[in-house]
Amino acid sequence: MTGSLDLLVNAVISGLLLGGFYAAVSIGVAISFGLLDIVNIAHPAFILLGSYVAYLANVYLGLDPILATVIAMPFFYLLGMALYQIYYVAFERRDDQSLRGLSFFFGILFIAEVGLILAFGVDLRSVQAWYVSGNLDLRVIELPWRLLVPFALGLVMVGGLQLFLSRTFVGRAIQAVAQDQQALRLMAANPTKIKRIAFGISLATASLGGAAMIIVIQAIEPSIGREYIGRIFAICVLGGLGSFPGMVIAAVTLGVVENLTATFLGPSWAPAVSFGVLLITLAVRPSGILGR
Repeated sequence: MTGSLDLLVNAVISGLLLGGFYAAVSIGVAISFGLLDIVNIAHPAFILLGSYVAYLANVYLGLDPILATVIAMPFFYLLGMALYQIYYVAFERRDDQSLRGLSFFFGILFIAEVGLILAFGVDLRSVQAWYVSGNLDLRVIELPWRLLVPFALGLVMVGGLQLFLSRTFVGRAIQAVAQDQQALRLMAANPTKIKRIAFGISLATASLGGAAMIIVIQAIEPSIGREYIGRIFAICVLGGLGSFPGMVIAAVTLGVVENLTATFLGPSWAPAVSFGVLLITLAVRPSGILGR
């Protein structure tokens, strides 16, 4: 009985930590999909690109994976701004954002994956850092550093962006741009410019999300990003579009449910059960946990 209780406690705590990682990789989609109504299904590919940046900087320059991706964030930000400008000129300005816009991001996902395969092959790549292995021993329970550090990183990212969105003019404009662009223009703000900034921020978060991914998974290869497309969008929908606190609750819920399922029923059941929870929640509350 004691063994089962210990297993349950460890599964719940590991699930909570896993939820922090899910929040770290989902926050960019929460901005693009939740606030801008841009279905960027290529976002996991940019997260994976962040993982490879962390890998290259760690292996060839000896940099800490998280520090390397922090340094790379401005480049991801500029890439996001350029990508949105292409999307705006080709689709949004013509009011043709639905199917063709989705195809645009699908094409980027495919090109990014093929490019990474050509550059790195299909071999597994990993990084070295003090938190990649080992545990924080609290006597009652041991917390793996590879989950604890990404959990903290995810909370810092969510908290920082929540402060930015609620306390700055640009942040409030980003929240308003998908709701009433005419009112935004009356406040002397250019909706296109605001969206460009927001999409740049969305991709900048992918850099740090990449560091979290390679730390948690420990070994990455180019096709692994596809495994997270469904999870990331499910978390954003479950939490409520545009709600960062709701996204965190959804990420933690999904992490705990997946971990409990994998522990007691087997890993193959985890995706089915977690998406079952998503469907049940949306049936009861279609707007999500903290949706408007």
